[in-house]
Amino acid sequence: MSEWDILIPRPRSKFLKVKCESCESEQEVFSHTKTKVYCKSCGALLAEPTGGKAKINGKIVAVLG
Repeated sequence: MSEWDILIPRPRSKFLKVKCESCESEQEVFSHTKTKVYCKSCGALLAEPTGGKAKINGKIVAVLG
């Protein structure tokens, strides 16, 4: 860890590509979402807020960013 990492902190939040377990479609979700996120295809709940990191109800395929 360098001195610059201490002075300039990196964000802990990321975008996640999540696969819906019911219809297998993929959607991008913010890791610290403040609202419930539903699948655009079938309407299943993909992520729900918990006050910090969101509870992800699908399979995380990739971490973006």
